[in-house]
Amino acid sequence: MTVRLNHAALEHARKLVEQGAVVHDERDDWSEHAPSADDENRYVEKNGWDDYALWHLGEDPDKSEETKGRFSFPYGDFARVHRCAVISLESRAAQNDHDDLAREAKRLLELIDGE
Repeated sequence: MTVRLNHAALEHARKLVEQGAVVHDERDDWSEHAPSADDENRYVEKNGWDDYALWHLGEDPDKSEETKGRFSFPYGDFARVHRCAVISLESRAAQNDHDDLAREAKRLLELIDGE
């Protein structure tokens, strides 16, 4: 699995944070706050794959372009950035040696926390 940093998604996340579109939730809330598979499907149907990609910091270019499997490390609910999602993805990225994703997630978390 060759996951690379999705730079467009990172810029999208930063803009959302700067605009205040952030949920300041707790570390373990992502399992409850994450969009369901049905929510994801509806979002893709309504907005397309390019918009769907903007909500994921990871992308695997070896996967088919119009599949959910191509995108990983979600950071929000298709409306707002969730602090808990960024914490989760930073941890998972670090555990799986995706150093660039972990580094950018940490920077995004610092932006969310106003550091």
